[in-house]
Amino acid sequence: MNFKKLAAAVLGFGLATAAFAADVTDNMSFKANVQTQVTKSLDDDDNNFSSGWIRANIGGTYKTDNLEALIMIRMFAPEFGNNIAGTNYDKFLADLYWVNYKWNVGENDKLNLKIGRWKTDWTSSQSTHFGTYIDGPLNKRGLWMRDYSHNAIELGWKHGLNNLTAMVATKDGKANTGYVRVEDDLKFTFPLEMKFGYRGNLIDVVQNTTYLTHRVAAFASYTIMPNLRVYGEYGCLYTVDEKIKTDADNYHAQELGFMNKPGKMFNPFYVGVEIPTFGILSNLFAEVEYIKDRDQIDAKKPDADDLAWTVALVKTIGKSKMQFSVYNEEKLDDIALAFRLTTTIK
Repeated sequence: MNFKKLAAAVLGFGLATAAFAADVTDNMSFKANVQTQVTKSLDDDDNNFSSGWIRANIGGTYKTDNLEALIMIRMFAPEFGNNIAGTNYDKFLADLYWVNYKWNVGENDKLNLKIGRWKTDWTSSQSTHFGTYIDGPLNKRGLWMRDYSHNAIELGWKHGLNNLTAMVATKDGKANTGYVRVEDDLKFTFPLEMKFGYRGNLIDVVQNTTYLTHRVAAFASYTIMPNLRVYGEYGCLYTVDEKIKTDADNYHAQELGFMNKPGKMFNPFYVGVEIPTFGILSNLFAEVEYIKDRDQIDAKKPDADDLAWTVALVKTIGKSKMQFSVYNEEKLDDIALAFRLTTTIK
């Protein structure tokens, strides 16, 4: 045995391991937080809270000039987890996991290829309930973060202040159900941000008998001064008027069930304003949304008003963020309250 070669190999492996460990140490970041949320409908006399949970999110990020990656696990205690045959179990979710490869192809041009599972929410930095019409069903409103997840492959092109992305996403392991989503994000040098997006269930119709629904949306935000901002979003959701055999063996219900009416179109929009509080609060938002024929969206809410509103207060203290909302449910005068506390560990 050549001990000199063996020693050199061991030394080389040790140096490579040390270099890898140094790279991970320099570029890896731990992320974790604990969140508590409760909601209360003032028309609900049966419970202390209408809903509530306590959960934790834990994971890490890796970031270099050419590669980014993230893994986040979400966990709930048995009381807020799965109930199977009358027994509660812990719930663990592979919430986020993706890798993003990046290339510089010019002085002002960058390409990226993203693979994994991630979320999109056009209003996560805005207020609470409304918006992101190309991703979510209209019969559900968000609460500070809408969990619109995508299992997808996405190609992105960033040119100056413009960022264009196109994804192909699937909802099953065979890619028999899914959609195509395109988004253009414009962030100007002056305080204006605009987004445009399209989403269509173009993957669904390849393998299945189903309705084809197109969704487009546009978002704009303009900052007048710090904490004084106006913003809003408009969407158009349209199901193609065509004859579908719903009794076909390969019939697949459309992901937006209420859009199964051929030729039906919804045009939701909302407007919002962020109001300065001069240091009393971190943020104060007020929003109004209008959806014509909202009572046709959810069979469980046949008396829903076309108008909806919300007022949200945000206060950040150290590593904790407190969020409080007042909003209406089915009717304008059906008042509900919500509170969320997020404490960031790292």
